[in-house]
Amino acid sequence: MPNFCAAPNCTRKSTQSDLAFFRFPRDPARCQKWVENCRRADLEDKTPDQLNKHYRLCAKHFETSMICRTSPYRTVLRDNAIPTIFDLTSHLNNPHSRHRKRIKELSEDEIRTLKQKKIDETSEQVPKHKEINNSNAQNPSAEEGGEEQDEDILPLTLEEKENKEYLKSLFEILILMGKQNIPLDGHETDEIPEGLFTPDNFQALLECRINSGEEVLRKRFETTAVNTLFCSKTQQKQMLEICESCIREETLREVRDSHFFSIITDDVVDIAGEEHLPVLVRFVDESHNLREEFVGFLPYEADAEILAVKFHTTITEKWGLNMEYCRGQAYIVSSGFSSKMKVVASRLLEKYPQAVYTLCSSCALNMWLAKSVPVVGVSVALGTIEEVCSFFHRSPQLLLELDNVISVLFQNNEEKGKELKEICHSQWTGRHDAFEILVDLLQALVLCLDGINSDTNIRWNNYIAGRAFVLCSAVTDFDFIVTIVVLKNVLSFTRAFGKNLQGQTSDVFFAASSLTAVLHSLNEVMENIEVYHEFWFEEATNLATKLDIQMKLPGKFRRAQQGNLESQLTSESYYKETLSVPTVEHIIQELKDIFSEQHLKALKCLSLVPSVMGQLKFNTSEEHHADMYRSDLPNPDTLSAELHCWRIKWKHRGKDIELPSTIYEALHLPDIKFFPNVYALLKVLCILPVMKVENERYENGRKRLKAYLRNTLTDQRSSNLALLNINFDIKHDLDLMVDTYIKLYTTRSELPTDNSETIENT
Repeated sequence: MPNFCAAPNCTRKSTQSDLAFFRFPRDPARCQKWVENCRRADLEDKTPDQLNKHYRLCAKHFETSMICRTSPYRTVLRDNAIPTIFDLTSHLNNPHSRHRKRIKELSEDEIRTLKQKKIDETSEQVPKHKEINNSNAQNPSAEEGGEEQDEDILPLTLEEKENKEYLKSLFEILILMGKQNIPLDGHETDEIPEGLFTPDNFQALLECRINSGEEVLRKRFETTAVNTLFCSKTQQKQMLEICESCIREETLREVRDSHFFSIITDDVVDIAGEEHLPVLVRFVDESHNLREEFVGFLPYEADAEILAVKFHTTITEKWGLNMEYCRGQAYIVSSGFSSKMKVVASRLLEKYPQAVYTLCSSCALNMWLAKSVPVVGVSVALGTIEEVCSFFHRSPQLLLELDNVISVLFQNNEEKGKELKEICHSQWTGRHDAFEILVDLLQALVLCLDGINSDTNIRWNNYIAGRAFVLCSAVTDFDFIVTIVVLKNVLSFTRAFGKNLQGQTSDVFFAASSLTAVLHSLNEVMENIEVYHEFWFEEATNLATKLDIQMKLPGKFRRAQQGNLESQLTSESYYKETLSVPTVEHIIQELKDIFSEQHLKALKCLSLVPSVMGQLKFNTSEEHHADMYRSDLPNPDTLSAELHCWRIKWKHRGKDIELPSTIYEALHLPDIKFFPNVYALLKVLCILPVMKVENERYENGRKRLKAYLRNTLTDQRSSNLALLNINFDIKHDLDLMVDTYIKLYTTRSELPTDNSETIENT
């Protein structure tokens, strides 16, 4: 549907012009200035939300200094942009015409005021124009670019039209390859017999379309040599970058319209040999649905400070998100990366205090805490656990083998055995009680792995048998046994708390109040660590004895102690100093950091949800906790009265009306817009990463990301194609992509006539 310009005497619409069209701002003060300058009386009684949704102004009504072109495919206004260029007289030439956009007549006083204002503005801008002229003299290309914008659009020549159609065909193939997860390259070079030319996947699809009768491509390449690439690697890369940017921009446009958002990164992944951070954004769309969308990969940096700078620069400058509207940040990373991502969070918090650092709802608190422990033995143990789980999920036969061992071990407790079998068939390593499960399963795992390795019937191939041997050696190491037992016991204090954080909205609200008790328990453990560690070490030695595992110190430590005759260090004291003490200390500090005062205040605001209000007997104090979001409210002065009306509405509801139990349900109430402050608060609370996405339909970004990584070989992964694959359902504008490519890499006077690249046969 085309956008029409709302300015009087302006008949431009988006389908007939390359000009950008801009929504009216939601900010009431700036929106009022836009309406005043438009001089349309029929717009004065409309709300900023209505104007933002239904009305646009084209770029011709703004000074060029008010428009930012950060890239050829994205044009945005400056934050303080006000339209000042209007035609308010041409309709007088035809007084009998009927105008839908009727111009408001001004009084003589208003005219005098406007004239004086114009004179003042002109006098202020004289020195500015001088500065601009001086800078243009030093940078002629900038001046030429300005002239280029204002010049009339010339009709395309036949050659230019054919070139655009050709480029459109190339973009169609690249988008198809991305959506279907087809790698660009075909056979490896060393796989191709000498003297034979084999095209890559991109060229093969091009040839297929040519052979299918596509006239544009056939005409382009009918004289091309057999051993020629139709599209060079450089051109493919350029086009893929444009595809990625255009697809991403569709999502980011919705994020900007929503205003508030949160940033989430997933675990570091390998993209063609380089480490990258997957980035997702959370926002509430115009249909009031909380969405979590994948927006791209960031190259990972080993230096935490450099990573923080590049992270911020990419989000703000390259992707164009205003971090002033960021209300939450969360990072899901494996062991060894958490300390660096914590630096990133700290640097962002310094610049944007309202970007609250939180846990992510998709990650169990206990596993997140375990991954953040800065102890090498813990990192090794967590890696071993993941490998064991992945090993048994390689095939149904391996899981069946484990089931049989569990049946034998738990024949006297069939209910427990059945429960463990069901757990083994799931991704149990991400559960809150993963370490309790592992301790219960350990004997079965050891016996099963040992049986696979020593199977005399040769049911398993050499690779499976070899992996079983390696994993069996890892889980029967005494260091591994002590580590999982200590983690199990320490994290037992946070298990219920973490489970509630992933529960219903009311569970999350009440969990915030229980943090003090959790910290008190952990501090008591720290004060009596010698007693607690003695019990934990005894449990570990009993488990090792049961599995016939020799109790010993790590080899690295034993070698370091050789020749030190005075060393009286025992195994128990060694693990207390190197494992138990640092683990407990770190978890206490990590809980304090992640559940900051701001984070807890935000969670306390969940009493806005009617079901939580009901559990509190409607005796709530959201206004005190909502103070941190005061600047985000449309009418902060009426917050107190509005909250009172909100409580009364639900306290005196009809008997057949149920209290909404989630933010999702509250946002979809028919009358929610009558409570603008409550609506704004619920939207901000909804996007906090700690809140789970109620409707799984809108959590596709993370699921598709996992599917892409699972189904694509490491050396065939591409950050560009990944975005196309994960966001396959996002609309794309081929004409925009083609125009962007022409602007960036060609000129009207010199369009490419041959983008081919010759391949020399070896």
